[in-house]
Amino acid sequence: MSEAGREEDDAAGEGREKPSPVADNEVLDESAETVTRGDHLIAASSQGRVDTGVTPGMQIASAWAWRFLVIVAAVVVIGYGMRYLSEVVVPVTVGVLLTALLVPVTNGLQRLRLPRGPAAGITVLATIVLVAGLLTLVGTQIASQFESLSTQVGEGVQKLRDLARINFGLTDADITNAFNSLRDEITSGGALGQRAAEVGSTATHVLAGLAISLFCLFFFLYQGDKIWAWLVRLFPRQAREKADSSGRKAWVSLTAFVRATIIVAGVDAIGISLGAAILGLPLVSAIGILVFVGSFVPVVGALISGAVAVLVALVAKGPLVAIIMLGVVIGVQQLEAHVLQPFLLGRAVSVHPLAIILAIATGVVVAGIVGALVAVPTAAVLNTIVNHLAGNDVDPEPPRPLPRRPLPRRKQPSPEVADG
Repeated sequence: MSEAGREEDDAAGEGREKPSPVADNEVLDESAETVTRGDHLIAASSQGRVDTGVTPGMQIASAWAWRFLVIVAAVVVIGYGMRYLSEVVVPVTVGVLLTALLVPVTNGLQRLRLPRGPAAGITVLATIVLVAGLLTLVGTQIASQFESLSTQVGEGVQKLRDLARINFGLTDADITNAFNSLRDEITSGGALGQRAAEVGSTATHVLAGLAISLFCLFFFLYQGDKIWAWLVRLFPRQAREKADSSGRKAWVSLTAFVRATIIVAGVDAIGISLGAAILGLPLVSAIGILVFVGSFVPVVGALISGAVAVLVALVAKGPLVAIIMLGVVIGVQQLEAHVLQPFLLGRAVSVHPLAIILAIATGVVVAGIVGALVAVPTAAVLNTIVNHLAGNDVDPEPPRPLPRRPLPRRKQPSPEVADG
């Protein structure tokens, strides 16, 4: 190149910004580049390529590790928030479960040309009347048989004392001292006052939660589609279709689970109550309702309610009748596990038994009895959503149109404007 050409290039370059010797963009770009040589990671820098000593496997493991920690932290924060707001979260969850159970009733009333709002109100009121009637039935039966039952309990306690004295070598004085210690612990002033305060606080929370559940139940039955459409619109536009389809899949799974659980619980209650009535046990209705409620907690609930029925038989009729009652409980539960649940649930709620046990244990640790009640439906819903997002739907359904807001009508131009 001639001397005149170089001078022209220098003159043209004077208007351009010169590169900074402190922050060289080219050096920064090069330092971001990494290459792999052998078993180590080579990072480029201003001093040349430097061997960081990090193998590709370690780099992949660290990338997975920090993402996993972020996910765990997010789950912990969400779980803590739900536990902190448990007085609201639990009633809303109960309302959702009741909605999955009772929405066919509201739909049936609407098909009878009844408006949606009154149909939802009638459904809620009928549910309240039914539950109150069952509680009244149990209370009446317990009150009518209280005297005879207390006598049988006394006889049962005496039988247990005799068994303890014969099999464990305990004397009457040892047993009496143990009962007295237990009575003193329960009736002590501080402990009794503390327990009374806890019971009062718990009763207040239960009543408040019941009111929230009933309000949620009414509005879920009345405007469930609109509420769901509003929730879907909170997602980014690109994710709304997946969110809507996942929610509908989860709702189908939850509805199938709740209805099947109701049928199974009813069969358990009828079978065990019938066995108790044939054996002449007291509190047949109370045993049936306890079995019905306990059946909502898989495995654990049926075990506890069945144990109560056997204990009543032992106290009221003796060891032989208790053994027969135990056979009735086991037979009914085997019918439930091997015939009813596979037939009713089918493939709609396919959760492994190990996952059910782990979900119940986690629910008990996190939220006690309420956690045990909602653990299995939560696991079923999450399993359905994950399989749907992964493209592993068991029973794929055609996609439904995403609910949208109605567009406002455009005003038609007047004839005078159109002619002009």
